[in-house]
Amino acid sequence: MSATLTVKLPRAISSATVVSERSGGSGTAGRQTAKASETHTLEAELKSQVAAFARLNQALCQAAEKFNTFCRGAIAAHKGEIARLSVEIARKVLAQKLEDRDYKIEAIIKEVLESAPSQQDVVVHLNAEDFAHYQELQASGSGAVPAGVKVVPDPNIGPAECLLESPKGAVESFIEQRLERVAQALRKAT
Repeated sequence: MSATLTVKLPRAISSATVVSERSGGSGTAGRQTAKASETHTLEAELKSQVAAFARLNQALCQAAEKFNTFCRGAIAAHKGEIARLSVEIARKVLAQKLEDRDYKIEAIIKEVLESAPSQQDVVVHLNAEDFAHYQELQASGSGAVPAGVKVVPDPNIGPAECLLESPKGAVESFIEQRLERVAQALRKAT
């Protein structure tokens, strides 16, 4: 038996919607279902973006590591060339300093005396121009050498170079030898 339901309203109905129980009901329940569906969609999109970002980050880290490996390999492969170029640059700078006489002969003498096997009966050979400059320094009192050291001019010695002779051996301070030691140190360091 079917019963008829009658509802009396104070005014006329302007619109009506038929809702079945299968469609999720009406009003609030429908809106909650729509919000849940939208939240689920947004969460899925966010997870997708996080995964894409993680892949991009991983690719960037791998690219950075490959670049670093390449740089280390390039430097290692060219260390001899880097050392040679560095020494050539130093050679050019030294040549300019020699031409301008922009060096301190007293510092060169002091350095070679510090590496001497003995401080007694020592003869320091200098270039003629450096010897003249050193004599001027001695006359002014700023180029004194220790007792037992004799400074002499030598035409075979270049500017900013010297040769120390002692009974226990000789110590050379030549620019080419210094540059070669720098080159060897650079080859070992790189």
